[in-house]
Amino acid sequence: MRGPGVFLAQFMGEAPFDTLDSAARWMADAGYAGVQIPTWDARCIDLERAAESQTYADELIGRCREAGVEITELSTHLQGQLVAVHPAYDELFDGFAPPELRGKPAERQKWAVERLRLAAKASRRLGLSAHATFSGAFVWGFVYPWPQRPAGLVEEAFAELGRRWTPILDAFEEEGIDLCFELHPGEDLHDGVTFERFLDQVGGHKRANILYDPSHMVLQAMDYLQFIDIYHERIKMFHVKDAELNPTGRAGVYGSYSDWVDRPGRFRSLGDGQVDFGGIFSKLTQYDYAGWAVLEWECALKHPQDGAREGAPFIAAHMIRRPEHAFDDFAGGSDPSANRRLLGLG
Repeated sequence: MRGPGVFLAQFMGEAPFDTLDSAARWMADAGYAGVQIPTWDARCIDLERAAESQTYADELIGRCREAGVEITELSTHLQGQLVAVHPAYDELFDGFAPPELRGKPAERQKWAVERLRLAAKASRRLGLSAHATFSGAFVWGFVYPWPQRPAGLVEEAFAELGRRWTPILDAFEEEGIDLCFELHPGEDLHDGVTFERFLDQVGGHKRANILYDPSHMVLQAMDYLQFIDIYHERIKMFHVKDAELNPTGRAGVYGSYSDWVDRPGRFRSLGDGQVDFGGIFSKLTQYDYAGWAVLEWECALKHPQDGAREGAPFIAAHMIRRPEHAFDDFAGGSDPSANRRLLGLG
């Protein structure tokens, strides 16, 4: 496992987070070894140039290294969202697309697919192995079955997801990059069952993988440790994000339309929530997770810079270095003849 890393998306804004260089320097000074880059933010990357020009990609790598960090992965969360949008959400999600595409869902979707393809090429040029995105959603608005969902509705939604994402997954395969879906409420891929539904529709595509973020599982009351046991072979990215779920006699998982600070389930800075990071880091180490541990900071209470400063040492303290030898190697060696005698085999 590598780290600590940090996702820049939630930090970009006023100085020193107004350019990639200054944001990267700030994060390096705070103890981070890597930065995850949002591809929709022109202050961080020109995605087309990164896809088309090795010179530009090398310059981007050099700028980050000069600031003291590596590039961990690229993200297309916003563009991935636009690959699949139910019409009820068109106006809300138009803000994720260029102004000239707003009100044109078909053109917006075509643009999003092209951005994913560019991200695959850019990831290869940058020497990366994994990429973060969202699946988009056709049936999230039908998540609670009342009125009763028509037979075949969910199946058709996932069939269409598969049709839309298979060519994108093939493009990532061509570039040798794992495409990692952040399983997230609001997306059709939001838990293990929905991820399995999707895998069935893309033929078990080897580039269809998971960005593991336990905070979203806490808010769904899922067993996020058992999730690692089940899906560890598909976990290729890791967002280190904390959360808490404190249901009351008045509100629970659904949040009652409250603002984040008033919801029973809310995101917290690392160490302030309920996530068992000791268990998570242990399981990921057990299964030889080799990617980055990347802070995604989202907290309803704490200032982002305070959360970032606390996050790097928190992650570093939880990372586990595997031993070169088993702890009991000193106690004896291997003797095939002795083994047979111990078994009564002569």
